[in-house]
Amino acid sequence: MIKQIDLMFRTMVAELQQRAFDDDWAEDFPPSGRFVPVAVDGRRYWYFDQPDGEGGQKRRYVGPADDPSISERVETFKGEKSDYKARRKFVSTLTREAGLIAADRFTGDIVQVLAKAGLFRLRGVLIGTVAFQCYSAYLGIRLPSAAILTGDADIAQDFAISAEVADSLPPILDLLKGLDPTFGAVPHISGSSRSHAFRNQTGYRVEFMTTNRGAEEYSDKPANMPALGGASAEPLRFMDFLIRDPVRSILLHGAGISVVIPDPCRYAVHKLIIAGRRQNDAGGQAKRDKDLRQAGMLFDALPVTGHGPSLVDALEEAWDRGPAWKLAISEAAETMHKEYGGAINRMVGILKR
Repeated sequence: MIKQIDLMFRTMVAELQQRAFDDDWAEDFPPSGRFVPVAVDGRRYWYFDQPDGEGGQKRRYVGPADDPSISERVETFKGEKSDYKARRKFVSTLTREAGLIAADRFTGDIVQVLAKAGLFRLRGVLIGTVAFQCYSAYLGIRLPSAAILTGDADIAQDFAISAEVADSLPPILDLLKGLDPTFGAVPHISGSSRSHAFRNQTGYRVEFMTTNRGAEEYSDKPANMPALGGASAEPLRFMDFLIRDPVRSILLHGAGISVVIPDPCRYAVHKLIIAGRRQNDAGGQAKRDKDLRQAGMLFDALPVTGHGPSLVDALEEAWDRGPAWKLAISEAAETMHKEYGGAINRMVGILKR
């Protein structure tokens, strides 16, 4: 059974997470600007107006006014000094002494560039294995390094959010080329001129996904995403379940990167669903094995870390969404690795009654 790291280290993670978020906030919103509430379709959002140096104002999206973490900072707005060096020491202690695993350097640099450009401010969500490794810090657990190896970075954004925020990242390809000039857009299999993926010379991929709008005309075609700096996104089924109510965590790289990731309970259940729908060819089996291991580790860890009731809620929500969801969950549970199968099969067995 997975065990939590010492309380001292868990406290350090929480402090690092808060400081990283505060530093991003101070850098994004200097004292020269002001926050402005804007109503869109009956809901209030915060925007930030800042002088553009030419006598005008530049307006940027901040977030929904009903998000407590945002509204609290708006109310207490002031320029805050960064403590970058102290944060680096925190990261070093957590990786060397607590046994938490840092992101590989290139992945960390990719996420850092996108974060600085405003990805998470614009409500982007890290998904996939890069998000999974963030659960180590979020839950205060040690994860085996084999479970977090990856050669890509996957990012999601809700389609409606991208259309509504009236703000955008700088050109994505320019950001990536700033790290590695060999990055280029990957042609979409549909033949569309839009691209949702970018790859460098070594094969590292950065991909963007979004929620499936359901209509047949949108399937198998990349969706136009106004907030993603020229990148489109691949509409995927079940994505709405995964990225609903995401959480803030920390990626252990450099001085720590404040990131947004799926709720771990939703991630665990989503991995079950995806594993249950994988093809039986060699590629599909390898991906299924990885999905099942990640789901199994979280099903093992979440009850230990106080998230058991939320995990049950997420599983029940998915189960109640229809026959395709039930079938995928059932098939994944039947093929789960023995070391993790007990808890999952007990939960699924209760749902089947």
